[in-house]
Amino acid sequence: MAPKKVEPKKPDPKKPEPKKEEPAAPKPVPAPEPEKEPELDLKSIPLDFSPDQIEEFREAFTLFDETPTGELKISFAQCGDVMRALGHNPTNAEVLKLLGKPKAEEMHSKLLDFDTFLPMLQHISRSKELGSYEDFVEGLRVFDKEGNGTVMGAELRHVLATLGEKMTEVEVDRLMVGQEDCNGSINYEAFVKHILAG
Repeated sequence: MAPKKVEPKKPDPKKPEPKKEEPAAPKPVPAPEPEKEPELDLKSIPLDFSPDQIEEFREAFTLFDETPTGELKISFAQCGDVMRALGHNPTNAEVLKLLGKPKAEEMHSKLLDFDTFLPMLQHISRSKELGSYEDFVEGLRVFDKEGNGTVMGAELRHVLATLGEKMTEVEVDRLMVGQEDCNGSINYEAFVKHILAG
């Protein structure tokens, strides 16, 4: 008997499947817009500098003035340098904010005059006089030997009375009222909040 020829099966013509409706992709939720910081109005900043200080600032400013005719102007890029030369230490971000967040190419092309610079310097000098919550907590964290968020009250009293702008014992006692727990420890984060609240 001869083997039968096996014919390959012909594929059944497939009927086109009806297209399934895909569920609509969820629309992306728009990212919340970051809160915009209020624009700093330099004209509204009152100047507390004495005439002697202003003259000293003017002299320092002229050292950075590279205009051919001595117009008493500096480039935006030099603003932070002049402030640092005058004893302040603003961050680059603070300087850029004061300058109105200019583009990188504008930093060397735009110029700033002395009368516009003074309120900027005043703002920086005021903002650095006040420490932030984080600054104070970080300063007290140095004394947190156990890393548990507390410092010894006696040690804090000693530091307040002997370092930096020394306080009298009476001032320290007024400041520390109700801050120490039964072990003589102080939660320094709560202490800083108490101080900053006034």
